[in-house]
Amino acid sequence: MLLAEVDINCNCVCAALIVCQEEAGTVTGNHSKTNTQWLVGNPSRLAQISALWIGSAGLLILGLQPILLGAMLTDGRVTYDQLAIMATVEILAIGIGSVLAAFAISSRHLRIKAAILVILVAIFDFGMAVMDGAMPLIILRGLAGILEGGMVAIAVELIARAVHAGRYGGYFVSMQTIAQSITGLILSQWAIPTGGSRAGFMVLSVICLLTLICVAVMPREYGKIPSSAHHQPGTSWKGQPLLSLLCILFFYMFLGSLWAFLEPLGLQANIPATTLGVMVSASLGIQVLAALSATVAERKVDFQIPLAICALVAIGVSLVLATAPGLKAFWVCTALIGFVWLFVVPFQIQLTVACDATRKTALLVPAAQLFGAALGPVSVTPLISADNFKPVAGFAAICAGLSFAVLLLLVFRQRQQRQLLPQP
Repeated sequence: MLLAEVDINCNCVCAALIVCQEEAGTVTGNHSKTNTQWLVGNPSRLAQISALWIGSAGLLILGLQPILLGAMLTDGRVTYDQLAIMATVEILAIGIGSVLAAFAISSRHLRIKAAILVILVAIFDFGMAVMDGAMPLIILRGLAGILEGGMVAIAVELIARAVHAGRYGGYFVSMQTIAQSITGLILSQWAIPTGGSRAGFMVLSVICLLTLICVAVMPREYGKIPSSAHHQPGTSWKGQPLLSLLCILFFYMFLGSLWAFLEPLGLQANIPATTLGVMVSASLGIQVLAALSATVAERKVDFQIPLAICALVAIGVSLVLATAPGLKAFWVCTALIGFVWLFVVPFQIQLTVACDATRKTALLVPAAQLFGAALGPVSVTPLISADNFKPVAGFAAICAGLSFAVLLLLVFRQRQQRQLLPQP
């Protein structure tokens, strides 16, 4: 099963939000105070949290796929092949939905649009609890994915308007991972043992409906990024935005391919399935630490060094896994995969902003991550056989190497462009 994660958010079910509604304002309003945090507008703290939560709620399903879809398999509602199709369809649908929402839907009347998205997702989640049949359920998850992508775009649009976009990306990822842990615990320890996969989707539907509280206090609209922000030195090469997305895509192809086939790689290295399950759970926990660490590190370092180090770590992990390592080495590799998975996100946002001052490319970061995580397993599948999964590690190493090479090219071109600028 594909476990592509852009992960989930912390519980923003806040009491007394309604009384603060007037503070939410819009991202285009309130210029009365000096504002150094936003390229346009000055949203309140409450409005920021609400917008980030809505995007995180849209990504909630990705972190819960192993639990919810696994429960559907246990309940006999889908086969393994149908489960894999369902997971892939929703991952790709979220990516497509985030792109469509970012470029085809205006950023005005956001509360109404967000409410429609949230309510429809809640309805589709409820449908997963009451409907049967593999094809209807796959269609439901595909439709829900497109709408969830629209919810993600609401958060990403906010992040793109922050002066320190990478920092807000770190907040977004931290929120996601904490919520993933909390919601996953609720599902695995209470909802699913009590009512199976149907109860799990009912919980997801209720969470979406509670998200309407945040819709009531999110920004009413997002202002247009000022043209003055578009004219920055070192951004004249038109190929940079595309290459920045390819850098992200290749890195997540590395992650997606290894993560999807981590269990067979471990079994081939004579590691028990129960131990592998513990490794995966620990890796998901490490993602919380990674998200928090990235949020702190983003304030102190530029994107080049962290992304380069993570790419080199990715290459090393892939090469080690190709040797069918022992238990301790496999533990380290699994932990590193979990750490780099989310640690890179704020710096990838920094990368796209550096390559495209219009920040339109930053809106495509979630789509690049999702497509990479989904395409990795699909691309490597023809290379493997029933008794040999080592090509997965080799393929992952190539993807990580390509990501590193593209990053070096971008850094070289940007430094070259700065050298060509006239000196004051």
